[in-house]
Amino acid sequence: MSAQKPSTQVNAAASKGLMRPVNRFLEQWIPSALTFAIVLTLIVAVLAFILTDASPTEVVTGWGEGLAGLLAFMTQMCLILLLGHMLANTGPVRKLLTRLASVPGSPAFAYVFVFVVAALASLITWGLGLVVGALLAREIAVQARSRGLKVHFPLLVAAGYSGFIVWHMGYSGSGPLTAATPDSFLAESLGGEIIPVSETIFSTWNLLAILAVIVVCAVLFFIVAPKKDAPVYELPESIASESRSTVDEEIVTPADRIDASRVLTLIVGLALVIYLAVHFAQGGGLTLDIVNWSFLALIFLLVKNPFELIHLTKEAASNVGEILLQFPLYAGILGMMSTTGLIAVFSDALVSIANPTTFGVLALISAGLVNFFVPSGGGQFAVQGPIMLDAANQLGVDPSVAIMAVSYGDQWTNMLQPFWALPVLAIAGLKMRDILGYTSVIFLGAGVVMAAALIFVSL
Repeated sequence: MSAQKPSTQVNAAASKGLMRPVNRFLEQWIPSALTFAIVLTLIVAVLAFILTDASPTEVVTGWGEGLAGLLAFMTQMCLILLLGHMLANTGPVRKLLTRLASVPGSPAFAYVFVFVVAALASLITWGLGLVVGALLAREIAVQARSRGLKVHFPLLVAAGYSGFIVWHMGYSGSGPLTAATPDSFLAESLGGEIIPVSETIFSTWNLLAILAVIVVCAVLFFIVAPKKDAPVYELPESIASESRSTVDEEIVTPADRIDASRVLTLIVGLALVIYLAVHFAQGGGLTLDIVNWSFLALIFLLVKNPFELIHLTKEAASNVGEILLQFPLYAGILGMMSTTGLIAVFSDALVSIANPTTFGVLALISAGLVNFFVPSGGGQFAVQGPIMLDAANQLGVDPSVAIMAVSYGDQWTNMLQPFWALPVLAIAGLKMRDILGYTSVIFLGAGVVMAAALIFVSL
């Protein structure tokens, strides 16, 4: 039996439990991320004026002078999203997704499989994870329909998006990578030092936390899967596999033949691989730039020619526009907080209620709340990173715990915050309310695991 519309589908996860009022509130009252950035700017300006000795002129000056403070970081974040989207849409990756879609032999396994694959992709880069999750969910739904398997498409999409729950623990985690990058905006809070990723992303406790989150969430998807005779919303017959737009350039001139040759892209890809090998062989560390160049190397090696590379770039470019507009506002917020001393006010408030054991969990919760207002992990670190590092320093907490606590909080409430789900839902043709009940379950389960990890490492 099939339901008529996903939005009217009543499923166990969405219709019961404490999260239903929260879901309704989020659907009706959460504005766009850009509006959040503007409102947050005004709120921080008022707080700076009330809680510090800064004059209105000093507040405005701190904001204006801070607008350009994150230009390098903004470029790095946009590249991560751009390159992740391009990588996911290269021919070899799309063929791999088609093959993976044939693996699940039952609906329950399909939900778990989509989540695990999306989580692994998100650990590589969050841009890749978002696109892979959506494309794989859609392809599995198409193939399942042809094989007579009744799968609940909104749950497949929820599983694909939920892989995003571990992105900030992985290779493209903007917080840990910023802390590992020399002369980043966190350098002052770290006393001019860096925190290598061996103490954050690749620490034993974070790797165990990643494994625990994936296992727990996979089990939850198995549990919430519709029973055999329960109504499901299947992918409509009119929707086929997500087609990959072809690159059909007319080759007339010698210049066209050069653009259609794979030689040039292959040379650049191999040159990047050699550079990265030399970088690591000479003891170089993992930074935001190195992460981006590794993705760029893969793209140059996987595309057929410059024509395809240009085509992929044009398709992916539309995804970065909103980030480009928001980051100067986040930089202005950071400028206000730094110049007026508001950072110290906030960190002192946290220190007054935390101790070395509870700091990690409190930082997780506060970061989760801030993520509703600053849905970009990089933008959130610009606003909250210095505050948490200052508080951790006062309490004698390892700065790596502060970095990862903010990272955990940022990824945690993405399961309720609709900003990053929009590109996934656009590919799937659904609305946020169609998957919010399921992602709310993941929000609860993953939150318990991440809080437990932070308590454990703080003991």
